[in-house]
Amino acid sequence: MNKVIKTLKENFIFLLMVLPGVIWFVLFFYIPVLGNVVAFKNFKLSGEGFIHSLMSSEWVGFNNFKFLFNSKDAYTITRNTILYNGGFIILGLIFSVGIAIIFSELRSKKMVKIYQTTMLFPYFLSWVIISFFVDAFLNPGKGLLNNLLHNPNINFYTVVSFWPAFILFIGIWKGLGYSSILYYASIMGIDPTYYEAATVDGATKWQRIRHITLPSLASLITVLTILAVGNIFRADFGLFYTVPHDSGSLYSVTNVLDTYVYRGLTGTGDIGMASAAGLYQSIVGCILVIVSNLIVRRIDKESALF
Repeated sequence: MNKVIKTLKENFIFLLMVLPGVIWFVLFFYIPVLGNVVAFKNFKLSGEGFIHSLMSSEWVGFNNFKFLFNSKDAYTITRNTILYNGGFIILGLIFSVGIAIIFSELRSKKMVKIYQTTMLFPYFLSWVIISFFVDAFLNPGKGLLNNLLHNPNINFYTVVSFWPAFILFIGIWKGLGYSSILYYASIMGIDPTYYEAATVDGATKWQRIRHITLPSLASLITVLTILAVGNIFRADFGLFYTVPHDSGSLYSVTNVLDTYVYRGLTGTGDIGMASAAGLYQSIVGCILVIVSNLIVRRIDKESALF
């Protein structure tokens, strides 16, 4: 006990510095976790506050989960969520690393800053604004694509076959600037003497990238990929709901777990089912992070997240 008190006294200033963050986490992350019990209840608002509503609501066990999985759309929304996120992870990684390597090879650092700023701009735009940009291209009457194709009769918002590619392109485009900067910063931290030694030994530019740059990025790539895998059951609501203009004809390729829950919640007001879906996403994400990290630890312990 004396040792603990001594340690607290020695680190009092540091503990005081992190105290606001600890309080914030407790209030907005740890205490709300207790609200997951809603997923196991037929939650009804009683008009006397959340706690009273929670206590008075009927306990239904796993019925909310059964309703979610027994839905005729369960397969479609699960498939769409996993495949789109898988595409974002794989293609996003390839393009982000590729762009970062290209930036690192440019001689003019001023131009690199201009390119990075330009590419980062979409990251800060809301999906509502981006949906207007998309509409400028896809609008049946005034869209740029229809004018270029000289065929104003194509309504892209009803053609299902186009939208998987549209969704992947828009999602990757929005986050490409931010993710490429992360990899670019890591490349800039590589000791330049490695490249100089490789050049003296006669290594080509591709060989330097393959044997120096990519191995040096391996740890960062692994950590970011593990975190992304943990969110594979979560979809960007704005991308799948706002950009396609909530077109019912596109539900087969744009309906994901998040949009399905939102439509169900607004249509039926079933808070219990929505909570069950959120809890399901969190549990699966946690399991995926742990499993992914265990696999990485077996391959390369130094690259693991924990």
